[in-house]
Amino acid sequence: MSHLSLEHAQSIISQVISKAKHEAAGRPICVAVCDERGLLLAFARMDGAPARSVQISQGKAYSSARMGLTTQAVLERLHREKIEIGYFCDPDITALPGGSPLKNGEGRLVGAVGVSGLTSTEDQALTDAVAAAFLAG
Repeated sequence: MSHLSLEHAQSIISQVISKAKHEAAGRPICVAVCDERGLLLAFARMDGAPARSVQISQGKAYSSARMGLTTQAVLERLHREKIEIGYFCDPDITALPGGSPLKNGEGRLVGAVGVSGLTSTEDQALTDAVAAAFLAG
């Protein structure tokens, strides 16, 4: 696959919501999927998800796509290298865990997924699991 289609993005959203319903006791989340440039392809907000999670989930997906890393890895880099996120010259990048890149079978970045609404650790676990399943085909 050379690019992420709307159909793929909607399928990823369905997978994330299904996992959240089963693994997070149905606590509501927001989930965003973007293309490799960080442009939003699809978004969903479960009933009852916090309003703040709308922008946060989209920011996590955007950041993961732009950096080509999980947002957890971005956070770890900031701490390890003792740098500020502003050094990336992009005010929309966040290092809040919960974003994962989506790569095709050749390892090429085709998009990213971001989740917000649970703890950052839980958000990251959801996106990591879906990204791994995506890579596996």
